[in-house]
Amino acid sequence: MSLSDITCNGIGDDLFNALRKRETIEPPSTLHSGMTINDAYQISRHFLARRTAEGEKVVGKKIGVTSAAVQEMLGVHQPDFGFLTDAMQVEDGATVSLAQYQLIQPRAEGEIAFVLKKELQGPGVTEADVLAATEYVCPCFEIVDSRITDWRIAIQDTIADNASCGVFLLGTAKADPNALDLAAVQMRITKNGEHAADGQGSAVQGHPATAIAWLANTLGEYGIPLLAGETILSGSLAPLLPARPGDHFHLTLDGIGEASVAFAA
Repeated sequence: MSLSDITCNGIGDDLFNALRKRETIEPPSTLHSGMTINDAYQISRHFLARRTAEGEKVVGKKIGVTSAAVQEMLGVHQPDFGFLTDAMQVEDGATVSLAQYQLIQPRAEGEIAFVLKKELQGPGVTEADVLAATEYVCPCFEIVDSRITDWRIAIQDTIADNASCGVFLLGTAKADPNALDLAAVQMRITKNGEHAADGQGSAVQGHPATAIAWLANTLGEYGIPLLAGETILSGSLAPLLPARPGDHFHLTLDGIGEASVAFAA
């Protein structure tokens, strides 16, 4: 049985307040046993509405929990989506203050980001449609975060919490996705100068463009398009890496480019 609109909006308010106060809440799915995935997306959109009411602007979308490594780590076994706003974006090479960006328990993900030149709206979007609609791909760090205590999330919780998005940054290099075998692209991440993770484009649903097509088709069920000019994050190619003040991360995507990020209190 679905939750009422009042209950969904109340949970969205709780998540928004947790973000602003840098606090966590208990998993909504454990407090509301009838909470469905559709409820969770309604909560997520109310959470977003609280942010846009304060002046934030949507600049893209993200896919979460696409790779087997991340699904296993989080115990969540299907993808989800969230929204990116201008307030979530930082510059490549930036030092991210956890306090300034209201991060609580952040983890770093290495991804391939797509920047669109044409709108995509499901149903029926294919991998070929995604490649045709993409202006370029670039390296990306997404810093995921959870407003849920100790990352104790079911799929409903991470969906409600804007797919556990914190902040993101894009590397400055731009590559033509049609000139690359994106599934074969190799990624390497170092943390504080030491090897931390490897990944490959095929980690996200076999091909990053397949993941973007899934997102376009899933959003289409809610009447939401992927818009020209938006940045779309295709999902982590490797397990999530905890990020603490003083940490520095660097990633290389063969044939695409590099990106880096550091953290402060």
